[in-house]
Amino acid sequence: MIQLRNLLSLGSRWQVTLVFLSILMIVVHLFLKVMAFPPLGNVQIQDIPLFFVIGGGGVPLLRGIFLKIIKRDFGADILAALALVSATLLDQYLAATLIILMLSSGQTLEGYALGKASSVLKALADRMPTTAHLKEGEVLRDINLTDIQIGDAIVVLPHEVCPIDGVVEEGQGTMDESYLTGEPYQVAKAPGTTVLSGAINGETLLVVKAEKLPADSRYSKIIDVMTESQQKRPALRRLGDQLGAIFVPISLVCAGIAWALTGEPLRFLSVLVIATPCPLLIAIPITIISAISMAARQGIIIKDPVALERLPTCRTAIFDKTGTLTYGKPELTTIFTAPGLTPNHVLQLASSLEQYSKHPLAQGFLKAAKKAQLALLKAKNISEKSGYGLTGTIDGQKVQITHRKKLVQEFPEATTLLPPLNSGMECIVMVNDRYAGAFHFHDTPRKEGASFIRHLRPSHKFNRILLVSGDKESEVKYLGELLGIHEIFFSQSPEQKLDIMRQEVAKAPTLFVGDGINDAPALTLATVGVAFGKESNITAEAAGVVVMDRTLLKVDQLIHMSYLSRKIALQSAVGGMVLSLIGMGFAAAGFITPVAGALLQEGIDMLAIFNALRLTFGEKIKTDMEG
Repeated sequence: MIQLRNLLSLGSRWQVTLVFLSILMIVVHLFLKVMAFPPLGNVQIQDIPLFFVIGGGGVPLLRGIFLKIIKRDFGADILAALALVSATLLDQYLAATLIILMLSSGQTLEGYALGKASSVLKALADRMPTTAHLKEGEVLRDINLTDIQIGDAIVVLPHEVCPIDGVVEEGQGTMDESYLTGEPYQVAKAPGTTVLSGAINGETLLVVKAEKLPADSRYSKIIDVMTESQQKRPALRRLGDQLGAIFVPISLVCAGIAWALTGEPLRFLSVLVIATPCPLLIAIPITIISAISMAARQGIIIKDPVALERLPTCRTAIFDKTGTLTYGKPELTTIFTAPGLTPNHVLQLASSLEQYSKHPLAQGFLKAAKKAQLALLKAKNISEKSGYGLTGTIDGQKVQITHRKKLVQEFPEATTLLPPLNSGMECIVMVNDRYAGAFHFHDTPRKEGASFIRHLRPSHKFNRILLVSGDKESEVKYLGELLGIHEIFFSQSPEQKLDIMRQEVAKAPTLFVGDGINDAPALTLATVGVAFGKESNITAEAAGVVVMDRTLLKVDQLIHMSYLSRKIALQSAVGGMVLSLIGMGFAAAGFITPVAGALLQEGIDMLAIFNALRLTFGEKIKTDMEG
């Protein structure tokens, strides 16, 4: 892995160096040409700087293209390679240097996109510590992460990253678990509460009992899934390569026929010079760069330029729920209490216990308690086991927050006291093993969500829209009904999300929009991954596009921008190729010499480039959602 990263780095540095060297030598060439120095023997002085580029950069580029041909990877750069050789043989050294510049700059962009996934994995790996503080009696000893055993007492110092999944044994404080949820919540911790590897400790020291080996921790599993998703990510052809696959054989056939019918190799060269696919190599990258610039002004960061080319081809859209289609902040909507108990009393008990929970509804409890100006009470003997809910002792009373199914199983007689089961999320509160109340929550959908989802099919040709969430069935179904999404998947882990994504990508190009680290594997595997918001660096690295403002209007702007950029790129490339084909016909007939062909091709290039620059002067993308 390290060796591969070094090779990629060396390749990228060479390509970037070649880009700057080509530009510098072209400037020197033009300066010497203006100065009109006399020739040095048979060599023009102004051509000498270009020889350095052709010799130092052209040969390695030709070697790389030759290796691609051996692997049967036939793209637009094959014609560029032939044109480069032809231009050199025709003493068209400036044209040859320009072709080298275009090839090297294109490879630089490709290398950047290729190295993105490696940077994601590196960022994930670098986040975790390599050592841990093992507590043996009253003594602390640093050990390697791989030496931790289940049951070990691990000390997590203030502001350190927790290295294990476990349960707090000593200490009270908070931990930042936003790396996993995407939500900026500080989760209270006390003896009995669970902690996750990768969480950042707050101001106080905590002693955590290891419940899993580091290799089996949640964070480690996410890294494993990320690695797997990158290894199995399908290779998709670029727009230029798709057009080149059509243009290259046509050009070669035209040039070959001209040579064969006339016996004049000069006509072959004339056709080939005009056929140089500069609209493919220049206009498309310029269009993309212009779109990237416009997107940045709209608060949309295009990290992978290929995303702009792929997005218009997407026919399936998959959305995460919390923080993407919703605001990610469940709100308490209704409180039901048992006879003799007041809503504020039950809310105070529940909120005092929930302050130690990592459950998403905990913030809804705390927000409601703050709004009601209720003081939080101290809790102890806290336990949060899967399937049993959250329990603790407050003022000598046993308080338990669980779900309806558990209550009915243990206390069937309480069924008559329960309110009707509605959509959304529900928590049941019990005090001293008796039903005390029920709390109903809803995660508020984004106000633009319904109109955004409705217009995806007619306006953007999406055939399928999926909602994939780690949340419970009732809340996911509730949101799906509100937004008009009929294909829903609930209680999905990152591994399950990845399986769904792999199946969908195999069927059709797929857009995925998510906002948490648990979405990172799916973002990496998607045809186009869009990170919604900027809370998670890992998610942003995994995605091809980052929408900085949390509004679906920006996602719609991105889709419209991708359509517009693809339209302009096709106009420039196809228009340039059509003009080139016309010129190739005249060259094959003997009306255009190689030198005139080079000048003609430059004119075609300029037209294609001017059209490609249209996005640079745009101010704002209009969408069909804006009123």
